[in-house]
Amino acid sequence: MKEYELTVLVHPDLEVDPAPALSKIESLITDNGGVIKKKSDKDKKKLAYAIAGQDFAIYYEYDLELPAAAPAKISSVLNITDEVLRYLLVTKDPRKEKYAKIRASRKSASRDNDDDEKDEAEE
Repeated sequence: MKEYELTVLVHPDLEVDPAPALSKIESLITDNGGVIKKKSDKDKKKLAYAIAGQDFAIYYEYDLELPAAAPAKISSVLNITDEVLRYLLVTKDPRKEKYAKIRASRKSASRDNDDDEKDEAEE
């Protein structure tokens, strides 16, 4: 099973009660053999351009593990789901996390060096 990231833009009218739409999306994932590792819901945001006559959408992000055939099935169903304005399903790049950790350690090291230089300058 491979790791994927799924970002779903849900219709803004569902802001009051998004549970039915989210349960539909989550059951679609689990029915196709997928596992939801992490779910984060974002706020209602203004879109850069109107989609289906809507200027706003509610963003939801999922980290998933899916078998090989599942992404095609999930994509085909999300394409025709009325509650979903847009979605993006991409594979997770394991190198991305590795490089993010390296960048974070470099930034903290450079901050430590800057703090040492400031301390020396104050003395």
